[in-house]
Amino acid sequence: MFSWLKTHAQGERAYPAAPDGVTLYVIGDIHGRSDCLGSVHALIDRDIAHRASRDSVVEIYIGDYVDRGPDSMGVIDLLIQRFMTTRVILLRGNHELTMESFLRGLTPFENWRKMGGLETILSYDVDARALLANEGTIRPRDLAERLPVSHIRFFSALQNFYVCGRYCFVHAGIRPGIPIARQSVEDLTWIRDDFLNFAGNFGHIVVHGHTPVTTVDFLSNRVNIDTGAYVTNRLSVVRIDANGLSALEDSPR
Repeated sequence: MFSWLKTHAQGERAYPAAPDGVTLYVIGDIHGRSDCLGSVHALIDRDIAHRASRDSVVEIYIGDYVDRGPDSMGVIDLLIQRFMTTRVILLRGNHELTMESFLRGLTPFENWRKMGGLETILSYDVDARALLANEGTIRPRDLAERLPVSHIRFFSALQNFYVCGRYCFVHAGIRPGIPIARQSVEDLTWIRDDFLNFAGNFGHIVVHGHTPVTTVDFLSNRVNIDTGAYVTNRLSVVRIDANGLSALEDSPR
């Protein structure tokens, strides 16, 4: 599916270390794959146990928790549970932005449906097929009535970007030449070509998702960790510690 995309292996490329005493785990676009997310949590837990480090651990989720895959509700449940035991940073993706816009009555369901919104609706046990057959559309209240309070709080707490040391974490990317604090939500969640084609210095190493690649894409100014989990079954994670950034692919031996 992603054969048209050029990816770059890490090779000998070196990346900056995390701040002293901190290890970061950064997780790519999940898109309703609670099964992949559960496997990633187990992988991270094994890595932490194997390393036996005293570092403070932070998990950063790059956004796009909902749509396309079969269990968006389960993904949110897992992330809420994870929040109880781990320091977690949750970023907003364009799919969360669209879902929030639908719930506010600003985006028609048919627009969201093209992005995988029907799968999200069904995961919350909304009888969407009957509603579509009888009325031709889904109303915001059809979903709002099914959302647990904890999920409403989850979506309201999402961040648009996160900076740690020499790294900046966003869903889609940033517009070159604009300080991170002045970036628009539209760019942070939707940008592609102007960001992906820029070879200069962003001021930070940008770790992002949004544009699927076959494997984690390592470049000098950015790292793309969206490996299309909803179709490839590969939910990618990178670890950033005193040794820099590397893909976390296999359980420690």
